[in-house]
Amino acid sequence: MNMRTALLMSCSILATTPALASIHDILIGLDAKVIYDANGPVNGAPGNDAVLIMDISNPAKPKIRASLPLMNSLLGPPTNLQITPDGKLGLVANSVVNNQDGTVWKVAPDNKLFVIDLNATPPKLTDTVTVGMQPSGMAISHKGDLALTANRAGKSVSVLSIQNGTVKSLGDIPLEQEAAAVVISPDGKRAFVCLNLANKVAVLSIDGQKVTYDKSMDIPAGFNPYNIDITPDGKYVIASNTGAGKNNGDAEVIIDATGPHPHVIDLMSPGTGPEGFAISPNGKWAITPLLLGSGAKQADWFKTKGGELVVMSIGTGGKLTVTGKAALGGLPEGIAYSPNSQYVYVGNYFDQDLQVFHLVNGKPVQVGPNMKLPGQPASMRGIAR
Repeated sequence: MNMRTALLMSCSILATTPALASIHDILIGLDAKVIYDANGPVNGAPGNDAVLIMDISNPAKPKIRASLPLMNSLLGPPTNLQITPDGKLGLVANSVVNNQDGTVWKVAPDNKLFVIDLNATPPKLTDTVTVGMQPSGMAISHKGDLALTANRAGKSVSVLSIQNGTVKSLGDIPLEQEAAAVVISPDGKRAFVCLNLANKVAVLSIDGQKVTYDKSMDIPAGFNPYNIDITPDGKYVIASNTGAGKNNGDAEVIIDATGPHPHVIDLMSPGTGPEGFAISPNGKWAITPLLLGSGAKQADWFKTKGGELVVMSIGTGGKLTVTGKAALGGLPEGIAYSPNSQYVYVGNYFDQDLQVFHLVNGKPVQVGPNMKLPGQPASMRGIAR
């Protein structure tokens, strides 16, 4: 019996006919350590986290084609993983680890980046690379030869080269501030980094694999920018802010990313808790799964059972306009698109499931029942574009 046959027989939730890696994979990170009780999150013992490779070649009917026992964390933006543009490699950064202290488990920053061969049958871990402390957000360049991780505890961005299936650390760029998320422009010449505690977005210059930071370029960008993405034409960066708290509306900040001095040109509020956020591959839509009050304590007045999906069109000047909404489960975190931008996938942490939506004229229409997952989805990402 070969490894592929053994895996399929031992895990009935996996797809019965897994395909080789392609642009039709998405990654889902499962965190089994953090649970919630009436008073909020509780840290538990490690050892049962996983990363799922999901086949969305039939976008309305995703199938799990592999599950790897790799650490993943809820404590960080849901953008700590991504697939290279050729579909061959999956990169997964782990933000924190749980260490036992007497009868409790305490969180400490981690510095691991897992490299997954998606072309192997089944997909397999091929390397573990050391990056900065508490890597949270990640970005892979359009060419697929460069990756960056935003390191919260490290107050830095790690630079990694990607060549012939090998990922190598090229060192860290000090930022002097906690960094939560990062995105690389389509032309590969700039990166934008959420300095979440400084309430700014840093601008990095990229020349091949040389990355530099000029602090004077920092952009004031709302309260606690925690997630970030860029339109496929490179014109607009949108920073998703999550610092308002207690049911106050958070801001999406639109930045003109062109010219010598990127700057804020507009902002709007989609609602409360847009921690998950992503722009569609075709550049028409910006979508966020709002947490609302689903992560609040039971006694909080703004406690809600579930979140809400908000679809926004990206118009002239990067202006965001809400076009549709849909109900989500508890603590919705990760979001990913099908390559043609017609389908959206959202993971609900509390409910341990996946919702699939078809975008119809800017309105999300759920396709089929919620798909049960073998754990709590803390992060989700598709292919870099």
